[in-house]
Amino acid sequence: MSDVRTGLLKQAEDSRDRVIGFLGDLVRAQRDGEAAVQALVSARLAEIGCTIEDLAYNPVGMMLKDEFASEHAIHAGERVSVIGRFPGANGGRSLIMFAHPDGEPIARTEEWAHDPFAAEIDGGRMYGWGVADDLMGVAAGVCALDIIAASKTRLNGDVIMASTPSKRHARGVTAVLNNGYSADAALYLHPAESGVGLREIKALASGQLVFRIKVTGRRPDTTEPGHAAFAHLAINPIDKAIVLHQALTALGDARAKRVHHQTLDAAVGRSTNVMVSAIQSGFDRSLTQMSPVCEIAGAISYPPTEKLLDVQAEVDAAIKEAIAADPWMKDNPPDIIWLSGVTGTEIKTDHPLYQTVSRAITDVTGTEPAVNPMHTSSDIRVPLVQKGIPTVGIGSLGGNLAQNGLCDEWVDVDDFVRLVQTTAVVIADWCGTA
Repeated sequence: MSDVRTGLLKQAEDSRDRVIGFLGDLVRAQRDGEAAVQALVSARLAEIGCTIEDLAYNPVGMMLKDEFASEHAIHAGERVSVIGRFPGANGGRSLIMFAHPDGEPIARTEEWAHDPFAAEIDGGRMYGWGVADDLMGVAAGVCALDIIAASKTRLNGDVIMASTPSKRHARGVTAVLNNGYSADAALYLHPAESGVGLREIKALASGQLVFRIKVTGRRPDTTEPGHAAFAHLAINPIDKAIVLHQALTALGDARAKRVHHQTLDAAVGRSTNVMVSAIQSGFDRSLTQMSPVCEIAGAISYPPTEKLLDVQAEVDAAIKEAIAADPWMKDNPPDIIWLSGVTGTEIKTDHPLYQTVSRAITDVTGTEPAVNPMHTSSDIRVPLVQKGIPTVGIGSLGGNLAQNGLCDEWVDVDDFVRLVQTTAVVIADWCGTA
């Protein structure tokens, strides 16, 4: 492996401009949309020598295991995953790499200091819309195979590179797996939101449930435009939403005392949370009128050791207990809407896949990585939960992600090149070389 590794690292350095250039090409293609990005991915994979499939699918109605999303949470319509298969020679272990080409809806570009579609490099950072989330991951997988091919490294096992839509429950990698693609392991190429780049491996993702509760009240019986003087004669739905908020907070505290996961406890001192993130009611036009409706919404995180249906049932029971104890809500029950739910997953640090990835990062960067256990609902869960394929995630240093409402999203160029090197070494090590 030592000679192969040395050759791959040298080839990556020799191909540095080509590697960085491809990431820039993807950023510039974002101006024309996801299809333009995918066309570049398909062309480069074909140039490398991969067999290509453009897999069209619709995320609505897809068969899933231990996962759901309401149609309100899904961006419906036909999507396309680009899949490139790089064949091995001698039946070694196989690997699926995946990343997503779709970014956040383009907005507020006038607030950027850099042109979001020019792939400008400034101070060692490349700026662009979706460059970190997740064009970096798509480019890293494609460029790693490019390095393998250019160095004439002969792999024993097959490698599949899938550029798969993901955001808003696009479920691209699930579509790939449901259409017969499989492997002995999977590698999710995605940035480290924690800001430490290749110093970490995503090897644990908590499960997550997202909910919304619609509470109805009763407006005062008056035709007066102002309701304050009549408020005592009404049922304020905000008051009832607060009752549910208190019940959810109490449930979260009780679960925190009872549910423990060693890695999560060590990281943040708690393994599960019930978070109310929104309470919405009222009218923009007037603060003197009472709204008949209040919506309360939030999310629940839970460790991989718990089952989705069990957690959902526990939360549902707590909400219904609070409703039953309130005379108004008992007769006028709120609507409980479960928007989405995913199951958590974990790969232990002694697993061969984790060991392979950790060793590759250490070889390339000189620093042994640690586990990032805090990326709730990460797509590393999908291959393992849906098809039993062990999966971890890695990514280069990036920041100002648009999904966090920020501007001037960026990727550290040197760390991106190191990610390509690391990915190429992982491929060679995991799949074996002739």
